[in-house]
Amino acid sequence: MSTIKLVLGMVAAENLHLEQLDMKTAFLHGDLEEDLYMIQPERFIVQGQENLVCKLRNSLYGLKQAPRQWYKKFDSFMHRIGFKRCEAYHCCYVKFFDNSYIILLLYVGDMLIVGFGIEEINNLKKQLSKQFAMKDLEAGKEMI
Repeated sequence: MSTIKLVLGMVAAENLHLEQLDMKTAFLHGDLEEDLYMIQPERFIVQGQENLVCKLRNSLYGLKQAPRQWYKKFDSFMHRIGFKRCEAYHCCYVKFFDNSYIILLLYVGDMLIVGFGIEEINNLKKQLSKQFAMKDLEAGKEMI
C-alpha cells in the first residue's frame, strides 16, 4: 500500500496523468507448467464416458497455481515490451523514455498507469489490450 501512496504523491506533486485498467479474468491467462487433471464438470459429462477426466490446458480460478502463473505471464510480457520491474515491489514496473517515464502498478487484475505523456500511456494500454482482455477505466478514480 505504501507504494501506491508514494506513486499517488508523485502524481499530485508532478501533475502526472493517472489512468486505470481492469484485467478481465486475470487468473485465466496463466499457463500451466505441469499436467493437471480434473473430473468432468457436471453439465459437460458425456453419457457413457462418465469415468473420463479432463486435462487442463490453461489456469482456472481456484487453482493454487493460478495467481502465480498469471503473475509470471504478466511479468514476462512487461519485460518483452521494455519495462523494468522494481526490486523492492515486484508489482511495480517502470519504463524510461527520453524526457519522461511510465509507472505501472499491478494489484491482482487492477492496474494504475502513471506518466507525463498521455500518448505513451495510451500506447501501453493498446499493447496490454492486445495481449489481455482489459477494461479501460480511463482516469483513475478509486482503487482497493
